[in-house]
Order: sequence, then C-alpha cells, then structure tokens
Amino acid sequence: MQLIEAIFLGIVQGLTEFLPVSSSAHLRIVGEFLPSAEDPGATFTAITQIGTEAAVLLYFWKTIVRIISRWAQSLAGRVPRNDPDARMGWLIIIGTIPIGVLGFLLQDVIRDTFRNLWLVAIVLIVFGLLLGAADRWGARRRELSDLTYPHGLALGFAQALALVPGVSRSGATTTLGLALGYTRPAAAEYAFLLAVPAVFGSGFYELLQSFEEPGGLYGQFDTAVATVVAFGVGLAVIAFLMRYLKRGSFLPFVIYRVMLGIVLIVLLSVGVLQPY
Repeated sequence: MQLIEAIFLGIVQGLTEFLPVSSSAHLRIVGEFLPSAEDPGATFTAITQIGTEAAVLLYFWKTIVRIISRWAQSLAGRVPRNDPDARMGWLIIIGTIPIGVLGFLLQDVIRDTFRNLWLVAIVLIVFGLLLGAADRWGARRRELSDLTYPHGLALGFAQALALVPGVSRSGATTTLGLALGYTRPAAAEYAFLLAVPAVFGSGFYELLQSFEEPGGLYGQFDTAVATVVAFGVGLAVIAFLMRYLKRGSFLPFVIYRVMLGIVLIVLLSVGVLQPY
C-alpha cells in the first residue's frame, strides 16, 4: 500500500511543482487523506523534487548548458563578463543565496512549524491574491534579458518564501517578477532556472540524511519510484505551462489557491483535519 501511496504522491508532486499552487502544500494535504493518514514529511518532499527538477534540466537542457558554458568562459576571460548567458549564470548564483542560507538556518522550523495546516491554508490564500494582483496590474514589458542583479537577488528572496508550504516556489518568484514588470513567460522561466540549484541542493542533502537516518513514512525504494514518477509528470506540466503562459493568465491558479485555502480552513475548523 505504501508504494501505491508514494506513486500517487509522485503524481501530485509532478502536477503541482511548476504550477503556482505549491507542491509541498499539496503533498502535505493529500498525505492526510491517504490510508496512512500522515504527513509525507519534508524529506520525502525534498527528494521527490529532485525528479521534477530533473525535468527542468531536460526541458531547458540547451539553455542551461549554454549558461554554464558561457559563465565558465567568462571566468577565464574568453567571453565578456556582460555576456547575457554569463550574466544569467551570476544571477542564478546570487538568487540562490537567500534560500540556501535560510534553508540551512531554519531546518527545524521547516520540518515542524511551517507544516502547520493553519499556516498552509492562510498562505495559500494570501499568496494567491498577491499573484492575482501582480498578474492583473504588472506591466509585463520586461524580458529575461532585462533582468538586473538587484532584481535577481530580490527574486531569490521571493523563492526563499517557498520554505513555507503553501507559498509555491514558482508562484512566489513569478509573483515578484510580474510585479517588477516582467512578462509571464520570462518570470516563469527564471523561476524554473533559479530553482535548479536550490532544489538539487536540498534534495540531495535530504537524500544523504535518509541513508544515515532511515525510518521515514516511505522507504527509500518507494521514494525513488515516486521521484521517477514526478519526473515524467513534471516534464509534461512544464511543456504545458510554457505554452499556456504565452496566451493565458494566472487567474485560474489564483481562484484554485483561494478555494483550496478556504476548504482547508473549513476542514480544520470542523475537526476533519488536525494542524499537525
């Protein structure tokens, strides 16, 4: 039964990682309704995210290889420091610092306090409304090539907010990107690229910890299968979202977030769900 649960959670992870609805919140909530009726945990969540980030690597493979290559060549002086791809390499490095530092310092809070379902519900609603406002009133004139270092760092801090389940890594980064005047595809693409080092870092750290301290809800084999499933589903979702954002808005996701938050509050209020 646990393998079936893990596969189902892998599907949920793949479906929600790149949509601005928070995959960690969905894993936290869905876990309560499975036969085990437990929180899958921060470790399971972080490891399965390796699968979805592998999908990012595959989908943006040429872009990522070009960025790494040009960034490395800029260090050797073979390309100008202001080369667009070399700059993007530095922007991703700078933008990763906030979540790296805060994720390390707040490990205990991330595993416990941040997983309170009351907090998840409120955050789903609040950040959903912020996404709606940014999408409605953002200028949407700037492209990825217009990204500045201050904006890159600010977007890094936005990504760090996703340490709280319910915020959404892509949602928070995209929201600030839209507020700063970037187009929907540009804001989404930077959110995906920025997440790669952060997610792989936390995912492999949790993976190593799981070998040293086994005993989570799902075993290593179950988690590995869920990660592979998340990769396949996530790849399809990236392709869909990048096509959708060329013509569609974030309004459907805003409505979904607010409704999910309200339903969660009701379920907590009547005792169907417990905060922890």
